[in-house]
Amino acid sequence: MPRLSDSMSEATIVSWLKQPGETFQRGEPLVEVETDKATVVYEAEADGLLAEILVSEGAAASLGEPIARLGGDDGDEPATRVEEPEAPTETVKGVLEPVPIAAEPAPASRARATPVARRTAVHLGVALHGLTGTGPGGRIRQLDVLRAGSSTPASATTDLKGPTTVVPLSTTGATIARRMSESRSEIPSFEVVAQADMTTIVDLRKDAAELVETVPSVNDFIVKAVAVALRDYPAFNSSFVGGRCERHGRVNVGIAVATDDALLVPAVLDADLKPLAAIAAETRDLVARARARRLGPEELTASTFTLSNLGMFGVRSFTAIIDPPQVAILAVGGVRGDQMTVTLSCDHRVVYGADAARFLSRLRELLQRPLALVA
Repeated sequence: MPRLSDSMSEATIVSWLKQPGETFQRGEPLVEVETDKATVVYEAEADGLLAEILVSEGAAASLGEPIARLGGDDGDEPATRVEEPEAPTETVKGVLEPVPIAAEPAPASRARATPVARRTAVHLGVALHGLTGTGPGGRIRQLDVLRAGSSTPASATTDLKGPTTVVPLSTTGATIARRMSESRSEIPSFEVVAQADMTTIVDLRKDAAELVETVPSVNDFIVKAVAVALRDYPAFNSSFVGGRCERHGRVNVGIAVATDDALLVPAVLDADLKPLAAIAAETRDLVARARARRLGPEELTASTFTLSNLGMFGVRSFTAIIDPPQVAILAVGGVRGDQMTVTLSCDHRVVYGADAARFLSRLRELLQRPLALVA
């Protein structure tokens, strides 16, 4: 199992794109893998022949564990394991820069389904072929499988709760659960709440709608304002690793995106340097590819700060959990009247209450006087 993200310890085989006995060329897709960050395709590093599959679809393997054996063109060469590629030497946070891995679509002959839907189908004994998917592009989701298998639940109870179905966590979901538990138990966090008058931004968006086809969203304005505030208060653009604070040279704002079975956080790189229009176009692209699970690992590991916005769901305010090793996260509620509530969760090992108050004060100033963000 190759290293496909900087934090993975294991990954799940979604589908084999080659079968035993088939040859392949360097750069040709071999296997689709779901890591703790995304579903990606691992490409062959040299020409060869797939002799044997050791880890079947739906099964997990630890980092470095053999998942297949390769043979020569004549099939007589000794079997070899798929080697892990060399680790990246520089991150997009200003220190490392991993090699992007391009994802390829699964073969047309296989039912298009999310990884967790495939595992649930195996668990419930439901055939994917013939199911109608309700996901993007007709992709089969876990809910579609559960509906199809509702007549034969995995386990049933006899009490008043009725039939109970065991819903397995995806690899991404399990990683999120582990990281959030670690965050709550290990990070001494505190929250600071503020309100911003969004009248000017709302008016700007109305005026822009008459001039351009694509208008930056309220969230795009917030991403830009957060990036500028992070540049002014770099303590929040940090990670807490190994008992020390590491400040990053680039401002990469992560935007939380809810998918069918996970919460992904792709990053807008160098958001403090990009114009608002570029941020608007990039966030739309990132959100679309996140929901299609077609993001590269580097896009999901580069965030230096996270923004979570639930305002579009009518949520007035909420508290978000810090995603370690980051030291802060901003929770954004909806605009009520002309006011918007933002809640900043902070790691008290790195920043203090007065720091958070200054950061939110600067953020509120930028949102209430947004012409500087448009320039």
